[in-house]
Amino acid sequence: MTLVTLTTDFGNKDSSVAMVKGALYNELPDATVVDISHQISPYNLTQAAYILKTAFLYFTKGSIHIIGVDSEYTRENIHLAMTFEGHYFIGADNGIFSLVIGNKKPDKIVAINIHRNLNSTFPLTDVFVKVAGHLARKGNLDVIGKTIDTFKELTDIRPVVNPNRNQILGSIIYIDNYGNVITNITEKFFHEIGKSRPFTIYARSVKFDKVYHSYSEVIDFNIPAIKRKDDGKKLALFNAAGHLELAIYRSNPETLGGANTLFGLDYRDTITIEFE
Repeated sequence: MTLVTLTTDFGNKDSSVAMVKGALYNELPDATVVDISHQISPYNLTQAAYILKTAFLYFTKGSIHIIGVDSEYTRENIHLAMTFEGHYFIGADNGIFSLVIGNKKPDKIVAINIHRNLNSTFPLTDVFVKVAGHLARKGNLDVIGKTIDTFKELTDIRPVVNPNRNQILGSIIYIDNYGNVITNITEKFFHEIGKSRPFTIYARSVKFDKVYHSYSEVIDFNIPAIKRKDDGKKLALFNAAGHLELAIYRSNPETLGGANTLFGLDYRDTITIEFE
């Protein structure tokens, strides 16, 4: 079985997603196509990378992941195919590959060069689907592109450590459906810099001095449920993707509000961690 995932900023109003799926089923009639997300904010590479990298490892190795964000082909935005941790990725050289793999190394990346053989007007249906079909049939990457050693990297959204290594400056990279705020500070990076020292997390006027590993850890279950006021408690935790997240327990953006609105936080806002 061939498994192909789609991550795009197309939304669901227009026909773009259906066009890609139709092309995929024409190319690979027996494929299973899974939507990771089509609600990426337009051209938001950081958001797309976070969603894709948190999801792809749950799929079987050999899966093919098509990325349709900022994918128009230009001299400065060529198309790439990559193998990484047993998965295939097809997208543009706009920096998103560097965000997906983080500090790790890809197994192989090629610059796709089959465009001259195609009448390409919509890269996902004209190029990416053809590449996916080739890979699904166990084709070699070298057939559809030339191996490259360097690709575009986005480094401006990585957390920064001060010279004394007692402060991390991070930023918000995603706000989820509950209004929870996800940062670019990973649990691994936090522990590498923090070295078990006491800390304070600053997010505008809100402070945190403890990080949990689940939402319910913030609740004292020794107190009878009828006497607890659980909803609305603020917490910081390392989420399932290993990123520092600022949240409101059982938040509802339509009623109680989410961490983003209650804390006054938005995409790219700064998060500071100070270690003693």
